[in-house]
Amino acid sequence: MQAAPYSPADDFSSADGELLINGLKVSRVAAMAGRTPFYAYDRSRIEARVALLRSLLPAGVQLHYAMKANPMQALVGFMAQRVDGLDVASGGELRVALDAGMAPSRISFAGPGKSADELRQALAAGVLLNVESAREVELLASLSEEYGWPARVAVRINPDFEMRASGMRMGGGAKPFGVDAEAVPALLRRIGGLGLAFEGFHLYAGSQNLNADSLIDMQRRSFDLMLRLADEAPTTPKILNLGGGFGIPYFRNDHPLALEPVCEALARIVDEVPTKLPGAELVLELGRYLVGEAGVYICKVIDCKVSRGQKFVVVDGGMHHHLAAAGLFGQVIRRNYPVIAANRIGAPSNGQVNVVGPLCTPLDVLADKVDLTEVQPGDLIAVFQSGAYGFSSSPTAFLGHPEPAQLLV
Repeated sequence: MQAAPYSPADDFSSADGELLINGLKVSRVAAMAGRTPFYAYDRSRIEARVALLRSLLPAGVQLHYAMKANPMQALVGFMAQRVDGLDVASGGELRVALDAGMAPSRISFAGPGKSADELRQALAAGVLLNVESAREVELLASLSEEYGWPARVAVRINPDFEMRASGMRMGGGAKPFGVDAEAVPALLRRIGGLGLAFEGFHLYAGSQNLNADSLIDMQRRSFDLMLRLADEAPTTPKILNLGGGFGIPYFRNDHPLALEPVCEALARIVDEVPTKLPGAELVLELGRYLVGEAGVYICKVIDCKVSRGQKFVVVDGGMHHHLAAAGLFGQVIRRNYPVIAANRIGAPSNGQVNVVGPLCTPLDVLADKVDLTEVQPGDLIAVFQSGAYGFSSSPTAFLGHPEPAQLLV
């Protein structure tokens, strides 16, 4: 069920040797940004990805945007008009979601360490809280009594299985996320006894999965587990959040996810809901799959030099802006994100170079021994697959360099 590999650079158009971002030349987008480095997020590519999902997902499946992938305010506002809900992971993200105009009833809040202030904030706003411990349940009961209305809660389940093909496993085994499946029945009884407004289950087994068979298996097992636990619930679940995990290709020989079989298998689950859990709705919670491939990180060449036979291209951006591209956000063995000279498309390769940033650390590497067109100071370098876990996941204050700009183009 694997599609052919592809180059993200081939997915973007170009004109006169320049990368186009939503139809605009990269040099023009740089002028709009007012400075380099910057992140640019292509609206048309996000629209196309949402439309693709809508065309393949079975009717009745709710599409949510997981804001942790990219919480830029303008982008969240754009997404809020195109998805069915927003999923947040902090009080700060919750404020952005509310400002974006999403109805509180369509916002959910997950995270293993919610503070008392965040629980109070969420209760007051009326959003759905994915509770992850007995402590959260007891605090919410106290806050509900104080405010005079019950907190809306779903139980986040730490399943008794793992999604082994995922880049990052969020469930199975000993994890800080959610409530162990075997402990969920007792917690459900406590939720009912305290009078909280139980609404359903949340299960996020893993992220960055390019294997369709693995995702199909995860969704099936997640649904079956929720069905078993529903027998212990104080009321019939209304929301079954199956998480996400849909990955995007980053590295050489990665294959794009075969989306069609995943949606076809999901349709078979949807067909079972009316008889097994009448009235319940299924939710898919996607982040990087919606926005990751729509973003590029653009930096400017400062210097070109040779050291003992190796060529170095020094740019004004680096690990402080894009920790993931530097290989320092989840990679065990460092691999290059796709990188090109954005204003010299079509020019011949000048051999292997190292693209490095301006920081005084050998960790500041955006591309190691990558084939690149000959460049000179002032040229623009583009790092693809940068729409998710870029700016907000990076140590932007490190060494006091300015933050990058962000544009929704």
